[in-house]
Amino acid sequence: MTIADQVTGSTIAGTGEARPAGTKPRAAAPAITLPAIGERELRLDLFRGLALWLIFIDHLPPSLLTWFTIRNYGFSDATEIFIFISGYTAAFVYGRAMLESGVLIATARILRRVWQIYVAHVFLFTIFLAEISYVATRFENPLYTEEMGIMDFLKQPDVTIVQALLLRFRPVNMDVLPLYIVLMLALPLILWSMKWRPDVTLGLSVLLYAVTWEYDLYLSAYPNGFWAFNPFAWQLLFVFGAWCALGGARRMSRILSSRVTMWLAIAYLVASFYVTLTWYVPQLSQFMPKLIEQWMYPINKTDLDVLRFTHFLALAALTVRFLPRDWPGLKSPWLRPLILCGQHSLEIFCLGVFLAFAGHFILAEVSGGAAMHALISLSGVLIMWGVAWVISWYKRVADKSGAKTKNAVGNADLAGGG
Repeated sequence: MTIADQVTGSTIAGTGEARPAGTKPRAAAPAITLPAIGERELRLDLFRGLALWLIFIDHLPPSLLTWFTIRNYGFSDATEIFIFISGYTAAFVYGRAMLESGVLIATARILRRVWQIYVAHVFLFTIFLAEISYVATRFENPLYTEEMGIMDFLKQPDVTIVQALLLRFRPVNMDVLPLYIVLMLALPLILWSMKWRPDVTLGLSVLLYAVTWEYDLYLSAYPNGFWAFNPFAWQLLFVFGAWCALGGARRMSRILSSRVTMWLAIAYLVASFYVTLTWYVPQLSQFMPKLIEQWMYPINKTDLDVLRFTHFLALAALTVRFLPRDWPGLKSPWLRPLILCGQHSLEIFCLGVFLAFAGHFILAEVSGGAAMHALISLSGVLIMWGVAWVISWYKRVADKSGAKTKNAVGNADLAGGG
């Protein structure tokens, strides 16, 4: 049984079960049914942890290790992984709460989680500003404030703080959490709609995505510009993750297991890899038809270009096919660091943003050589793993109520943190 089966159970809207003679017909089954509590889905933790490591490395200046991140081999990157899994796990946890306790209680729990993410964002914003301001002042290098996007804060701190609290002002590398907050705010409506018509909900999400591209919908940022990750577009990936968790993945199982799907995914990944090679080896671009180049470029990350979304789908299709839920490697101690980081994604993401600027500063002020790049990247990953281990140990030891709260703690972790 997969995690999608645990969420949807065995009953789908429109299907019936044999009833003993004399019993009254039951009301029509909803599109999703009560999730069963089962073993934790380690693949989600693994890839969420991987996404956190890749985001940290991508936020550092380019180095040898950045060639090991997926953005250099195709159109999508770690952000797509993070948002998809966020939608998947949020629907799994709070979809169960909605079925067990109703819309009102589930909404209250979601809003509490939104508040936790918002507080984490404000806390990270404060620490990040302090970190950059200290470095810029201590080393008398105002370029740090301009490079990291906090110059407006130093000019108008009162106005900028208010804008930051409204999620309109964000320094460099602090765009993911505001996007996550907005998407989580929409989650009660998404789950309520999916409770009855999941396919219609996904269709409406696709429609909003198309309207965003057609009419250029966006959220403005302070002091000018727009959000680096447009919620009107990125909601598609979040909703698609929720749809997969609430039965969509199970209904697509025949398509995902098809050899045609596998070869189409491989062909698309190979083609996208060739296109990315032309970015680094311009001589290869002469073999690219001009009509395709004109149609393809620019590949927009802000509005989740369809080529990026399709690239992620191809990666996901192959992952599901070749990495089964019961893969023994998920129990390997070598993958434990990734899984631990994925189980505490909110805390580790915030830590990664802080470490990325610290690494950027060291590379700029001390040494920018390949050896220092490797040391900074490895040290950051080890620190993230160490903090994740401490958080996990603390929750395990501090939980005095044992099995009575085990499921609640697991659900909180699955949704991205305690």
